[in-house]
Amino acid sequence: MRYADSVGGCVRATSKTAEGLHAMNDDDWLELIPDEAAEAPTRAGTWTIAVVDDDPAVHEGTRYALAGYSLDGRGLDILSAYSAQEARALLAERRDIAIVLLDVVMETDDAGLRLVDYIRRELKEETVRIILRTGQPGQAPERRVIVDYDINDYKAKTELTADKLFTSLTAALRAYQQLRRLDETRRGLEIIIDAAPMLLDHKSMQRLAEGVLTQVASLLNVDCAGILVLRESEDAADRREGGFCVLAGSGLYGGYVGRDPGWPLDPGIQPLVEQAFAARCHNFGDNLSTLYVQTASGSEIVALIDTDRPLSDTDRALITLLAGRLSVAFDNVILYERLQRANVTLEQRVVERTAELIRANCRLDMQRSDLRRANSLKTEILGTIAHDLKNPLSVILGRSEMLTDLIGLDQGDASGAEKAQAAMLTQVEHIRASATRLIDMIDSLMADAMNDALDITLRREPVDLAGLAREVCEANRPLAESKGQSLVMDLAGPLSLCGDAERLREALDNLVSNAIKYSYPGGAIAVSVREEGGDLVCAVADQGPGLSPEDAGRLFGRYQRLSAKPTGGEGSTGLGLSIVKRIAELHGGRAEAFSDGPGQGAVFAMRFPREAVGVP
Repeated sequence: MRYADSVGGCVRATSKTAEGLHAMNDDDWLELIPDEAAEAPTRAGTWTIAVVDDDPAVHEGTRYALAGYSLDGRGLDILSAYSAQEARALLAERRDIAIVLLDVVMETDDAGLRLVDYIRRELKEETVRIILRTGQPGQAPERRVIVDYDINDYKAKTELTADKLFTSLTAALRAYQQLRRLDETRRGLEIIIDAAPMLLDHKSMQRLAEGVLTQVASLLNVDCAGILVLRESEDAADRREGGFCVLAGSGLYGGYVGRDPGWPLDPGIQPLVEQAFAARCHNFGDNLSTLYVQTASGSEIVALIDTDRPLSDTDRALITLLAGRLSVAFDNVILYERLQRANVTLEQRVVERTAELIRANCRLDMQRSDLRRANSLKTEILGTIAHDLKNPLSVILGRSEMLTDLIGLDQGDASGAEKAQAAMLTQVEHIRASATRLIDMIDSLMADAMNDALDITLRREPVDLAGLAREVCEANRPLAESKGQSLVMDLAGPLSLCGDAERLREALDNLVSNAIKYSYPGGAIAVSVREEGGDLVCAVADQGPGLSPEDAGRLFGRYQRLSAKPTGGEGSTGLGLSIVKRIAELHGGRAEAFSDGPGQGAVFAMRFPREAVGVP
């Protein structure tokens, strides 16, 4: 990509445009501004323009025709692009281009027009002026191009003499300058409007200060940098370094905002700011000017403005008026900051007064939490004990029924044997009636248990899971036989895990007693303990009614009863399977259930990974 250097030897305009009568709208007063002296040399930069053409001779001719061009003391920086593709990269990189002298026909017949679309639609550049130049005007009729494309001038290369090029360029630069000024004015007003609703905190004051600097540059139509410094009044609390604070900075002074320490400033500008605070008045120099504002609260603000040209009398009158209007806004914020500091002190006193109350509330919360835990523990004990007592009582009932059957087998005819037999039957009936009443009482107690009765703790020790299953089966065998059911065990050799023997016994007992309760009379129940894929699995399979689809979502929930009913009229609390699930999870395992469907029986199991239960 080939970019040309700046055009050297810029010629300044030395003639002076006379100032006329200037009318000011504020308070309907008129001021006659005298003729100004010739301007001093300025530090203005250059106007950047881009020549986009595939003919090198056009670039050379343009440079020659514009040699020595100057407008408002600024020369030209001419950049070159020899294709639309090069121009896209150039325009994306350089966003300070004011004028584009653009050829229509380059790589393609409409390459220039497509570049116009790229500038306006993709780069969103509305201020850059585009002068279309073509050597084949018939291919892009002037009227259609002006209407369809956002361009600012359309010339045939043959009609662009040096004088006409000078005229077109000057008109375009004037338009660009005015558009930029409008854009800067809009941007400054947006910043000030954005800060206006939030003028009651320190950050909003900084935003307002930034808007002031932007607006000054826009209204005066100058490139300038600036800094605003606040000095609080003598009676202000929480004074900063000597009471000085940098509110905002723009341009080369932007680094002062947030700098630590923020004061003093650099030696080049420190004396000027101090002199403005000491003199308490405005001071206008060739390029550096200071504005002094004193608020009604006694605070002071100095604005240092670094412009690219001396300010005219009109400029000075304008910013003096602006500074006076802004003092009220700054004073409101300063006063509010003092109110905030007073509020902080008051709030601290309130905090101290309420600290003891907060501590008392914390103590009450802790006591309430202790009461909740105690109540939860009570409920856990009641629910667990109630459930654990029910199964042994069921065994008692089974034993009593067996005793009744044994008495019925006595074939003795002696009257004494008959009396003894009658007495035994009476006692058995008492046992059965008492056990039945106790079961009813336990059912009622379990129904009153609180929501969470499953916070079970474990005492871990080596446990032979197969041996434990054998003991549970033998304890429940009388109940199975009373219903004509067969209880089959498929137990491997000793399979140990590290767990709580009583809790595991409770879980196994729940699975076996449930299988007996829900299996049909005469059915078979199989209990197995085996090693499967590195896990220990304890499973109980029955030939009962199986599981329906609606049972799947509530299998292991608390107080959840399945669709099947006990086959011998037994009661059900809905806690057994939830306790099995909780005990399995506490041992690092899980509870499972499988069924081929209603009427197909079901398998309930506990699976314990060896690494989860700590078995070596």
